[in-house]
Amino acid sequence: MVRLVAGATPGAGRRGGVNLDTGNPAPVGMEILVEGRVQGVGMRPAVYRLARRLGLSGRVWNDGGRVVIQVWGAPVQVGAFRRRLPAEPPPRARIEAIRTKALAGVPPVDFRILPGRPAAAANVPPDVAVCDACMVEVRDPTNRRHRYPFTHCADCGPRFSVIERLPYERRNTSLRRFPLCRDCEREYHDPDDRRFHAEAIACPVCGPRLWTRPACAGDPIAQTVAWLRQGKIVAVRGVGGFQLLADATDAAAVARLRARKRRPHKPFALMARDMAVVRRYARVPPEAAAALTAPEAPVVLLDALGETALPEAVAPGLGRLGFILPYTALHHLLLESFDTPLVFTSANRSGAPLCADNDEALEALSGIADAFLLHDRDIVHRCDDSVVLPATGPVRVVRAARGLAPLSLSVPPGFEGRDGILALGGGLKATFCLLHRGRAILSQHLGDLEDARSFAGFQKALADYRTLFGFQPRQVAVDRHPEYLSGKWGRRWARSEGLALTEVQHHHAHLAACLAEYRHPQDGGAVMGLILDGLGWGSDGTFWGGELLYGDYLSCRRLAWLRPTPLPGGVKAMTEPWRNLVAQLWQAGLDPGSLPVLRGLPVQALLALLEKGLNCPPASSTGRLFDAVAAALGLCPGGQSYEGQAAALLEHLAWQSDDEGAYPFTVDGNVLDPAPLWSALLADLARGVEKAAVARRFHRGLALAWVSLIGRLRPAGSDTLVLGGGVFQNRLLLETVRDRLEASGWRVWIPRQAPLNDGGLSLGQALIAAAGG
Repeated sequence: MVRLVAGATPGAGRRGGVNLDTGNPAPVGMEILVEGRVQGVGMRPAVYRLARRLGLSGRVWNDGGRVVIQVWGAPVQVGAFRRRLPAEPPPRARIEAIRTKALAGVPPVDFRILPGRPAAAANVPPDVAVCDACMVEVRDPTNRRHRYPFTHCADCGPRFSVIERLPYERRNTSLRRFPLCRDCEREYHDPDDRRFHAEAIACPVCGPRLWTRPACAGDPIAQTVAWLRQGKIVAVRGVGGFQLLADATDAAAVARLRARKRRPHKPFALMARDMAVVRRYARVPPEAAAALTAPEAPVVLLDALGETALPEAVAPGLGRLGFILPYTALHHLLLESFDTPLVFTSANRSGAPLCADNDEALEALSGIADAFLLHDRDIVHRCDDSVVLPATGPVRVVRAARGLAPLSLSVPPGFEGRDGILALGGGLKATFCLLHRGRAILSQHLGDLEDARSFAGFQKALADYRTLFGFQPRQVAVDRHPEYLSGKWGRRWARSEGLALTEVQHHHAHLAACLAEYRHPQDGGAVMGLILDGLGWGSDGTFWGGELLYGDYLSCRRLAWLRPTPLPGGVKAMTEPWRNLVAQLWQAGLDPGSLPVLRGLPVQALLALLEKGLNCPPASSTGRLFDAVAAALGLCPGGQSYEGQAAALLEHLAWQSDDEGAYPFTVDGNVLDPAPLWSALLADLARGVEKAAVARRFHRGLALAWVSLIGRLRPAGSDTLVLGGGVFQNRLLLETVRDRLEASGWRVWIPRQAPLNDGGLSLGQALIAAAGG
């Protein structure tokens, strides 16, 4: 450590930068600004330790969303510090930029961590799963944190969910109401301790506590375990909100949970004690194992094994299970005696936002949960569990929430300085995105905005982000759909505040979101994009959902599309697959009257609507085509209780066959027409071909038809193609299209960090608005 002799004048007795008394080089100073994910990850303690090892004096502090370091010492040591800093970051840090400048002035006598300075920021650390070192302490009967459910250190624990303002320091979190005890204070200030400047630390003496409702006299965790073994449903307050837990092997408990939550078919997530339990129920390829054990701790969608079956009600009709491993000490303690999974699902009523507050949960969940496990660490930002889908290659994000959000991406080249843009996303799987300080900041998943309570939660989250990031919008971007609640509200807000407004086409936003992830420059030129989803408002005022685009951030044009088919009954066609089947057959010139699956349904009345064109808006929707094929195979033809149910069942069926057939499509100009597939499909059903083979032939036919059309329309010099839209959550379709395109020489871009469904729309909207001015 460099120290000045008391009373000495800096620079005295030196000539040419050398101390004449000692022969040692004079100290030099350097200021280092570190940007990226550098708060809430143990960056300042790591800087402190490195400086101490190198004998440097100075200071480090949080400054908004960056870390400022000032070091003094011998030139060789300062140089070593600058080189080693990016090479030895804490495990959860992500350094994106380092800027340095020389410092003059008097070197301090030691190295210190200073209080942070409030400033606008663009990086907030996500929550991190509890680490192995902390769990060793929790399981150690001699440790003072033995069985303490809120055990964390500098490398793990709550971050985003407890942050009220920046910089990330205890005084700015909901932990401020828990003053540190003497032992925790000692750990916090000890540079050699794992909890050195760990803002969320606590212990049984000074930290948050658990209790149950109904109240129990003993250990709240033991009581909760007893309730679960009795078949009860328990609402447990976690990191970002409440979850409902039940014994997944208890068919009666699972059935009661479905009935009370009014969730008849949508699959439940499962929490398992460890990987060994998961492997008894599901296939866990290496990429899935990595995702399960990652610090983000998402729900990972896995293929069920089938040998060790769970009740059908866990995931009705699906061969896929969503597993998550314990990500807090509380979860580990609850699961330690279970060698089977627990249902682990969001605690809310159907359509409502996730419960986060104790009083809110006690009221809203009173008719669902039999009991409650509560704690007194306030949740500042409610955040559901993230969901990812393993595929060949990187996992795909289905829902970005706890552990992944807020997602902060550096803007692509050409967008520097385009700050102050707020994009409000779509209507389902809602997110919003801020362009702020050179970053695109994507919010956590905020639900479907058709419910007034969810929209109120959306507005509150937006207000919280504006405060947290110090964000002031100058421009608002919305989807062009005239009826999306987010768009209506955004248009009114822009008018009332005098903000610029940009309306963005739905599928263009999907394309731009993926370009942003891959840091495609603003002037990087147009690329092709195959965007397949349910519905989006098209540039021509009709519904789109099966589009081949060619564009960049500023503009795009439609090269080809799926032939539009009427949606008989309008919005009813989105929930009743049989309507889409009738419309497809009618458009193909086939008589649907003889199909057994349609017996008892008002087919003739629907045909009359189609003939007259009454309430039958056309749509090039790939999602509705999947619904129609699913209905033909008898998969929930009368109605689906959650978005994508029919398509999910159809994909599951297709994976049960290795048939290499493919149903035909035709091309008429720029239109991909599914009419020919129907004659072939109905003939196969009449011949008794296995339904799994029929489902697979449909998937392959659709994939190969698009790949062929893409090849025909490929612009000269084009080598990059984006795949986006919610239909590509279908892994069979995604991998078939991707593999064929890559074999043809295409570079295929698929979203990796933002959801490829509508959860990524706001990211694309923000970049499109920025490109337009």
